[in-house]
Amino acid sequence: MNWLTRDFSVLFWMITRLIACARMGHEGRKIFYLREIAKAFSRIGADAIPIVSVIAVSIGVILSLQAALQLEKVGAVSYVASLVGVTILTELGPLLTAIIVTGRSGASFAAEIATMQIYEEIDALEVIGLDPVRFLVWPKLLAMVLMVPCLTVLADFVGIVSGGVFSSVFLGIDGRTYFQESVNFLRLRFFYTGLIKSLGFAVTITLIGCWQGFLARDGAVDVGLRTTRAVVQSIFVIVLLDLFFTAVNYLVRPS
Repeated sequence: MNWLTRDFSVLFWMITRLIACARMGHEGRKIFYLREIAKAFSRIGADAIPIVSVIAVSIGVILSLQAALQLEKVGAVSYVASLVGVTILTELGPLLTAIIVTGRSGASFAAEIATMQIYEEIDALEVIGLDPVRFLVWPKLLAMVLMVPCLTVLADFVGIVSGGVFSSVFLGIDGRTYFQESVNFLRLRFFYTGLIKSLGFAVTITLIGCWQGFLARDGAVDVGLRTTRAVVQSIFVIVLLDLFFTAVNYLVRPS
């Protein structure tokens, strides 16, 4: 139980320091903090665009094909557009984007901080008067909260468009009809549901990745262990959050 108490005490310490950072606002802004924020935006957002786009194209095509295979049995192929749009906006867009970001950025957060922890660079930051949470975690959290929703919107758009193009070329569904059906059926609440999920996923990935990094103690082997735990735990919590948000959305849906 001692290790469990220690682990969660580190998580509590990190969260309280993040709350303090949020309260500080513009106070204490230094050029090195701004530089860390800019680096985090680039690594989390811009660098992830290619892989998110490729995955979104694949998902759009797969959904269109699978939906057409099932709906043509009941003569309802025209509903392919609505099924693809709703599924991507509310579920697969935010969920797959979060999993991709977990593999890229969540693992990177854990490995970076774990390495610094083992080589006592965290202690060195405190010695020179820098708050390690403000310097290492806060920029990552800001970048994740802003970039993950943006990547989700990109995935939504690319997935729906790729599904429409595939349906038009290979399934014989008129492209104009496809996109008209999408516009008629989709609602803003579907879009907002995906964005709310993506925000929750962004916070989860950052907290778990950085938390596992701060827990590293036992040399280089522990870096790999903490990185693996960060990815596994993040995906586990993301799926649970997705279940929770979906259940809430079902319960409060308009009649």
